[in-house]
Amino acid sequence: MSLTTPVELVGEHVILKPLDVTQAEALKEAVCDGELYNLWYTRVPRPEQMTAEIERRLDLQKSGSMLPFYIEDQKTGRALGMTTLMHIEEAHRRVEIGSTWYRKSAQRTPVNTECKKLL
Repeated sequence: MSLTTPVELVGEHVILKPLDVTQAEALKEAVCDGELYNLWYTRVPRPEQMTAEIERRLDLQKSGSMLPFYIEDQKTGRALGMTTLMHIEEAHRRVEIGSTWYRKSAQRTPVNTECKKLL
């Protein structure tokens, strides 16, 4: 199995699902929780940029350098954010975890720790 093969990862608090453009509306709502797109220290897509950002990540997946995920709350089914395995080097079995953002109400909860452990 390739490191860019879509897979669903299930934890106690979250489900990491393969990212898809059909999730854009839910992610637009999530990014507005805390207006994450206004943060000065990181880049988070604005609601009107969400579909383009999803397509960008999916293009990187097709090129073999990224595996993007939609983060869903296990209990409510609500969108919590996005994360990726990125800068994938298949030959060396090397990846980075990054391009992650969580809706404000999910920050400082078990979500981040569980997502990282699942990845």
